[in-house]
Amino acid sequence: MVKVKMFSSVSAEPDAAMDMPKLDAGVFYDVVDSRRSTRIYAQDGIPDEVIDRVVDAAQKAPNSSNLQCWELYRVASSENKEKLVKACLGQPAASTAPELFVFVARPDLWRRNNAWTLQEFDRRGNMPERAYQYFTKITRIAYTQGVFAWVKRLWFPLRGLTQATPREPIGRSDMRVWAHKSTALSAAHFMLAMRAEGYDTCPMEGMDSRRIKKLLALPRRAEICMVVSAGKRTAKGVYGERFRFARDTFYHIR
Repeated sequence: MVKVKMFSSVSAEPDAAMDMPKLDAGVFYDVVDSRRSTRIYAQDGIPDEVIDRVVDAAQKAPNSSNLQCWELYRVASSENKEKLVKACLGQPAASTAPELFVFVARPDLWRRNNAWTLQEFDRRGNMPERAYQYFTKITRIAYTQGVFAWVKRLWFPLRGLTQATPREPIGRSDMRVWAHKSTALSAAHFMLAMRAEGYDTCPMEGMDSRRIKKLLALPRRAEICMVVSAGKRTAKGVYGERFRFARDTFYHIR
């Protein structure tokens, strides 16, 4: 059995009171502007308490129906890190990193997490009836697969002729996309939190996902979203100045 540190996708405690702290927008933009994908790391480690805070930040990412259908694996042993580096094609962003993390999309966990949500509602004892209705009816219509997926393929387009209708997720391919979107949001939170703590990251999609699934002993429907390396950048760790295409190439007003 591969030994990895795995962080669960559901917190046992509710959020604190919704008191809004005074925010400093400049600090946030400093984090965003200084985050760069790092390909060569120094060998300075990351303290466990920092990793714990960053993981907590990743878990607070927005996600569909708050079902949190992701998992995050910290690959910690030298043997498993070596295997993961090979699965990442030996790229320097992986081979020089003191820490490697794997973000895993888990569309197959929606029923379990839906049940956990209802248990949390019962524990709190103050949730409105519409919240219960959402997680006892709406989520089951939206995410149930199997034979019911074929019913939705017929029903949703017909319903959509006369009123706004959610067109997906319908089949398992839609559920894969659904889970990957939420997982990617978690990864973005993770990388920004690392930068806020003074560390750097690099998201990697150049990898052998089948080998990584085997390394982590994941079930068939689990999917590797991305591998994220972390540590402190070296002087040569960032390849060139950042550039982005002009705002009007992606931002549109209708």
